[in-house]
Amino acid sequence: MQVKTWHLGDCHQSLVLASFGDTLPEAVYWGPPLPETEDLQALAAASATDVTGGMVDRNAPISLSPEASQTFPGQVGLTGRDADGRALLPRFRFESEVSSEHGLTLAYADKTLDLSLILDLSLTPDTSLLRMQTRLESAQEITVDWFAAPVLQIPAHVGDMIEFSGRWCAEFQTRRLPFAPGARMRDNRNGRSDHAHFPGLIACSGGTNNTTGEAYAFHYGWSGGHRMVAEELADGRRHVQFGHASASLKKGRSFSTAPLYATYSGTGFNGAAVRFQRHLRKHVVTGAKEPRPVHYNCWEAVYFDHDLEELKAIATRAAGLGAERFVLDDGWFGLRDDDTSSLGDWAIDKRKYPDGLTPLIDHVKALGLEFGIWFEPEMINEDSELFRTRPDWVLGSLDQVRGRQQLVLDMAREDVRSYLYDCIAAVLAENDIEYIKWDHNRVLPVVDAAQTEGVYALIDRLRADFPHVEIESCASGGGRIDFGILERTQRVWLSDSNDALERQRIQHEAALFLPAFVTGSHVGPRVSHTSGRTLNMALRAWTAAQRHLGFEMDPRELSDEEIATLKEVTSWWKANRNWMMRADILRLDASDPAVIAEQQLAQDGERFAVFAALLRTSDPILQQPLRLTGLDAHARYRVSLVNRDDAPGLSRGAPLLKEKDLVASGQYLMSHGLVLPWRFPETIWVIEGHRQ
Repeated sequence: MQVKTWHLGDCHQSLVLASFGDTLPEAVYWGPPLPETEDLQALAAASATDVTGGMVDRNAPISLSPEASQTFPGQVGLTGRDADGRALLPRFRFESEVSSEHGLTLAYADKTLDLSLILDLSLTPDTSLLRMQTRLESAQEITVDWFAAPVLQIPAHVGDMIEFSGRWCAEFQTRRLPFAPGARMRDNRNGRSDHAHFPGLIACSGGTNNTTGEAYAFHYGWSGGHRMVAEELADGRRHVQFGHASASLKKGRSFSTAPLYATYSGTGFNGAAVRFQRHLRKHVVTGAKEPRPVHYNCWEAVYFDHDLEELKAIATRAAGLGAERFVLDDGWFGLRDDDTSSLGDWAIDKRKYPDGLTPLIDHVKALGLEFGIWFEPEMINEDSELFRTRPDWVLGSLDQVRGRQQLVLDMAREDVRSYLYDCIAAVLAENDIEYIKWDHNRVLPVVDAAQTEGVYALIDRLRADFPHVEIESCASGGGRIDFGILERTQRVWLSDSNDALERQRIQHEAALFLPAFVTGSHVGPRVSHTSGRTLNMALRAWTAAQRHLGFEMDPRELSDEEIATLKEVTSWWKANRNWMMRADILRLDASDPAVIAEQQLAQDGERFAVFAALLRTSDPILQQPLRLTGLDAHARYRVSLVNRDDAPGLSRGAPLLKEKDLVASGQYLMSHGLVLPWRFPETIWVIEGHRQ
């Protein structure tokens, strides 16, 4: 029997595929990098498993698309029906391959059914991230119910999985579960990547933490509903599948999954996280302005109550605090005085802006700020001129349950997209606008891949015609965050929560995939509008400074002390943003569970910043040493406590960093760690380090 083998590898990982007798390839090895001299044929032969009583005579392979025709006992990679409703049971056989330096395309066919399966696989050399996609072509029209991106087997010694859930104002919640016989399935039928279903998964060993252990990380780069299956077969083998949500595909002759991104790390979660962060910066996001400007968003200052003179006064205050971009949020169009009307009527409200937006934009520009504006193009209110003239443009039935008083436009329709393009393009062409906050405030009534493809098409057209305009993806906060939308946008609004304590956790977990470069984080009001919690300015400002910094409060309400603190932090962020927005975010394993800490390490390794937030009162009375990571063990670093003046009076001792800088080896900083002064809960220490 002929055996074909392929190897995608670099200094971080190796993926070895084997095809036995022209059948679909399977991953016979995925893990630490193999030597160039490895005998791939021997590895293929060594992958054969035994059979015994109670089993079929040959174990069905976990191929890149497991086949029911091979008696595969678990979730197959393709489920479909022909025009007469008969189940498709293809037997794909090798047709051709096209190889490049860092990737390959493998074509397989079932000539009896006139089906072709194409597997596109690549390993990006500078980020060590696998990008894998499956395509299906049919000579006849068929219905596809499930179609998986390339399926990879998980090694037997990797027994845990970390999945992602959440809700509004509490995105990126993680849950660590053991693999167990049967399938763990998440079928996200909300029509967007969603707060509750970030399309990611990490399989890991029991002892894996941020800095040590093995991890296999996945992300499905798709903004519509998705489906994830993590399955342990009855024989003990495990595999992971990602694809579009069930029932989101239609009849057709051509189908494609979104890209599935994956990587192996032998250095804990950080090893995988850094690859996703770098890949997003280098190969996914395009057109982002640098240096990243400090935002001001007026939403939590005025909501729908737009008054030109008040907005001018707010912009002036924001500029004085250090803002470089002013974003006019919801309420500028139609007759929009609350969330019950005018979505779809994208004309400037002449009651609020009798001379258009020009007076406000001129004022903002005179202050030296960019001007940005809010849209929610995919939505429509019943109390709108658009609905009264085109109720047939609504996605789903008109008797559906509303979400935030609104319905959804059918973005698969060319006439809907053309109307929205004309409206948005007119506003952009007639005004000096450099930024769009693109919102999406409800789940869809039906899950349909064509809806997401339509959104992509509209954004792509706008970006082609207005390349200078940045776009932020917002969906009631973090409801649409994924590599698919980030191919078209330059920023994500991580959460509607500006509560710094909640933000610390959300940012920490999101860093498993997202760099600071694209992650918006704002200094909110003294009393959080979403949690009711009152937090000090230092914690609010330093938390926002860990990502793409912005403000979202009424600056006229700040005290002199708050203004001084915010200006100080903003100046520090501006002085450091050029390297921090390109830094690797390394999550630290704090000994104290009350502490969330991270280290941002410059690309050249010459400097770092550490943020260590105490979310609640510690159980031990002494501060536990905080161990750093990713440093040169033999180098020496000068470490300083940026905000040492924040030490409270109850800190009565003399830890070194409270008084002066520490110069120590990377080995000491990573093995022993930093002893920090005692502090109250709901505070944060900020540390800088420079290689000597």
